[in-house]
Amino acid sequence: MRVQFKTSYDTDIRLFKDRYQLAWYAVLGATLIALPWLIDVFMLGEITNVLIFAIAGMGLMILVGQTGQASLGHAAFLAVGCYANVILQQRAGLPFVVAFPLAGLISGVLGALIALPMVRLHGIYLAIATLAMSVITEDIIIIAEPLTGGVGGLFAPDISLFGYVINRYGDPAAFYWFTLAVTLFCVWIYRNLLRSPLGRAFAAVRDSEVSAQAMGVNVPKTKAIAFGVSTFITGLSGAILGHYIGVFTPEAFNVLVSIQLLLMIVVGGLGTIHGAFFGALVIALLPTGIGMARDWLAANVGLTTTAIPGLETATFGVILIAFMLFEPMGLYGIWAKMRTYFELFPFYRQGMFVRQKSYLKTERMR
Repeated sequence: MRVQFKTSYDTDIRLFKDRYQLAWYAVLGATLIALPWLIDVFMLGEITNVLIFAIAGMGLMILVGQTGQASLGHAAFLAVGCYANVILQQRAGLPFVVAFPLAGLISGVLGALIALPMVRLHGIYLAIATLAMSVITEDIIIIAEPLTGGVGGLFAPDISLFGYVINRYGDPAAFYWFTLAVTLFCVWIYRNLLRSPLGRAFAAVRDSEVSAQAMGVNVPKTKAIAFGVSTFITGLSGAILGHYIGVFTPEAFNVLVSIQLLLMIVVGGLGTIHGAFFGALVIALLPTGIGMARDWLAANVGLTTTAIPGLETATFGVILIAFMLFEPMGLYGIWAKMRTYFELFPFYRQGMFVRQKSYLKTERMR
C-alpha cells in the first residue's frame, strides 16, 4: 500500500500528486503518440472521434461539473466554432493557424456575452434558456445562408500547418496527432484552471452561491467567465469536428447533440477530466459497437442485419438509467473504486464509498 506524505502546501496544487502517477501518465502519453502504428486506419479514425468528443466534454465539464451550471445548448457553440473556422478561412482568407484559435475565441466571447443575462438563473430555468439558445442558433445558420450555406452546409478545407497539408482521409495519422495535441492543450488548460483562484471560485459557486458571496466571490462574473472558458474549448472541438466530418450542415448541431453531450459527462463522471474521456468513449464507440454486434449476430446466429431506428439512442438511455441507479459517479466512479481497491489491498472496505447524506445549511437558505 502506498501512502502519500504531504510536506508542503504546494502538494495540493501540483499537476501530478507523485512520481508514480507521473510515470503512468507518461506511459499513457507515449502509447497515444505511437497509436497510429499499433491500430488500423478505421480504429484510428474512431479514436480521433473520441478525442474530439473529449474536448467538447471537457468544455462542458468546466461549466456543469466544476461550476454547477446546467447547459443544454453547447451544440450551438460547437456550430459556432465549426462555422467560424471555415468561414474565416474561405471568406476572410485567413490561414488555419489564425482561423482555428480565432474560432475558439469567437465561441468563447459569444458564450460569455450570452451568459451575462442568464447568470442569475438556476437549475431547470438555466437549462431551458440554454436549450432555447441551441434551437435559435440552428435557425440563424439557416437564415444566414449567404454566409453559412444554409441547409446545404459548408465544405471544410484541408488543414494547412506551416506548409504541411493535413487531410483526414489522405493522412489520418497526422490528423490524429493534431487532434491529440489540441486535446493535451485543453487538458493543460483544465488542470491549471482547477489549481488557480478562478478554479476555486468555480467550485465555491458550485457548492453554495451564498457561501461564495460571503467569501467575496463575484458570482455573476464567475459564472460568465465559466461560460466563456467552457464555450472557448467547445468551439475548438467544433472547429476540429468540421474538418473531421468534411461537409457539415445545421443538422449536425441540433438539440439532440446538446443532450448527448450532457449525458456523456454524466455517464463519464461529473466534475472530473477522466469523466470527459470515459463519456467520450461511450458516445463515440457505441454506434460502432452496436454495428459490430449486429454483424456478429448475423454471421453466427443468423439474425437479420436490418438496422433498428433509434437503437443507439435507446441503448444509451438504458446505460444512463443504469448508471443513475447503481453508480451515480459514472465510469470514473468505477475506475476510482478499482484503483483504490488495489492501492489499499488488503485494507479496502466495501463501505468506503457510501455517499453521506449531508447538506450545507447555506444551501437550505436559498
